[in-house]
Amino acid sequence: MKQYATGAPAETVAVTSSSDVVTARQMVRTLAQRSGLSLVHQTKLVTAASELGRNMLVYGGGGVVRAAPVSDEGRRGIFVEFTDEGPGIPDVELALTDGWTSGNGMGLGLSGAKRLVDEFEIESGPGGTTVRIVKWGR
Repeated sequence: MKQYATGAPAETVAVTSSSDVVTARQMVRTLAQRSGLSLVHQTKLVTAASELGRNMLVYGGGGVVRAAPVSDEGRRGIFVEFTDEGPGIPDVELALTDGWTSGNGMGLGLSGAKRLVDEFEIESGPGGTTVRIVKWGR
C-alpha cells in the first residue's frame, strides 16, 4: 500500500472488549465526517472497520486500531490499521474467499470489508495480523 501524507496525527484505540470495538468504530466515523466523506462512504468505512475490529478481537485476542486522515493528489480519505498479536491467519487467500469462515459467521467478514473500501492490505503470520484500509472521498 502506498504511503500517504496524513492530515493529522493518528488516533489510536486499544481493543480488548466489544465496547472497544464500538469506540474504534466511533473514532473512524468521526474522522470520516471531519474529512468530508459522504454519508455512503462513511457507512462503508465504518462497516468495514466494525467487521475488522470484531475479527481482531475474536480471532486475534484484541489489538490496536490506528486511524488518520490522508490525502493524495487532491483526494481526501481515511487510513485505518488493525494490528493484533494473535495466531495469524493460516491461509489468507482462503480467508478472503466469500463464504469461507473459521467460525460460525456467514464468511463475508474479510472479503466483505475488502469490497467496502478502496484499498485493502493484509499481512499475517504466527505473530499476528495487520490489516490496512483506505476509503477515499469522491
